[in-house]
Amino acid sequence: MKQWIRQLLPSKKTKASVTAPLFATSTSRQPLWTPRQYDRLAEEGYQKNIIVYRCVTLVARGVASVPWHLYKDSSRLETHPLLSLIHNPNPQQRLGRFMEALTSYLLLAGNVYIEAVSPEKEPLELYLLRPDRVRIIPGKSGIPEAYTYTLAGRTLHIPVDPLQGNSRILHIKNFNPLHDWYGMSPIEAATHAIDQHNAVAGHNLSLLQNGGRPTGALRFHPSEHGELLTDEQRYQLRHEIQNVLEGAQNSGRIMILEGNFEWKEMGLSPKDLDFIEGKYLSAREIAQVYGVPPMLVGVPGDATFSNYKEARFHLWEDTILPLLEIIKGELNQWLTLYFGEDLSLVYDVDSIPALAPKREILWEKIEKASFLTLNEKRALVGYPPIPERDRRDSP
Repeated sequence: MKQWIRQLLPSKKTKASVTAPLFATSTSRQPLWTPRQYDRLAEEGYQKNIIVYRCVTLVARGVASVPWHLYKDSSRLETHPLLSLIHNPNPQQRLGRFMEALTSYLLLAGNVYIEAVSPEKEPLELYLLRPDRVRIIPGKSGIPEAYTYTLAGRTLHIPVDPLQGNSRILHIKNFNPLHDWYGMSPIEAATHAIDQHNAVAGHNLSLLQNGGRPTGALRFHPSEHGELLTDEQRYQLRHEIQNVLEGAQNSGRIMILEGNFEWKEMGLSPKDLDFIEGKYLSAREIAQVYGVPPMLVGVPGDATFSNYKEARFHLWEDTILPLLEIIKGELNQWLTLYFGEDLSLVYDVDSIPALAPKREILWEKIEKASFLTLNEKRALVGYPPIPERDRRDSP
């Protein structure tokens, strides 16, 4: 909306970025396509690579396993329409499946879109939109003008409030240093490692399908007065060798040749090319991109963590908890406003088994703190106060 129109509005003032119009007007107001093709990233990185699949599954199911609560001010609510909506987003998904899909989209595409379905004000259902079907129409003030969703040749136009940026669509995205509107997929950072890992797996499969034999060359030694092979003879010989040797069904078959022929192996063994170690190296790099300790994806020889329990703790501490914080912040900024003020969605960190050792150490320190009252200790661990128990010497 133009600046002079904003000045005519007597309602509450809004803040505006000075630099936002610069990148907003640098492109036409047409739908922007995702920088990389989501379907190719998902196919090559997720469906065809077991390390990416395992990393995404570990993080997504970890996020999905955490319960959520609703608070008004500092009081926890047991019943509320927003709480019911979170626990049952739509008829096809409950909270766990919804959070798993949300996290998976974010880890694969770098973008996730949530649609709030509401006939009036308060949303009744929440749906996840496939990232490659959503396009952003840039606005002039750094806020999207609208979102478009295309499926089976039909396009739905979802507008955005030009003043406040409110919309029925919530867009959660990863940081992208080279794009203003779309997030960056972690697969893009791991592209070379994924290609290397898939290439080694493809080579090993081809080798097995060829009966475990490497490539080679058939050398012909003509006699002193002999003639070289003609092009037709060379083609026929190559065709016969392919029929006899290539393919797993020809493993172990014996080839009989007439004349002065010699078979020369040209392929290097997996040991010479160090395929196995290269495969483990690329697996470690993929796991590092997703913040997953390599031990948890089955990569041997990694001694970063002393045991499996410690590796799981670091997965939660370094990867899953920060992701939960991002999701919590986005939902509280977008969804809770539909149901009123002073509401906040909070995930239950005390229910996470991997963080139990850390909680036990904290509780032990609080218990030994003689300078705190009983109610002060209860407040630190998230429990309500007990009346008339504020004295430090209370039993």
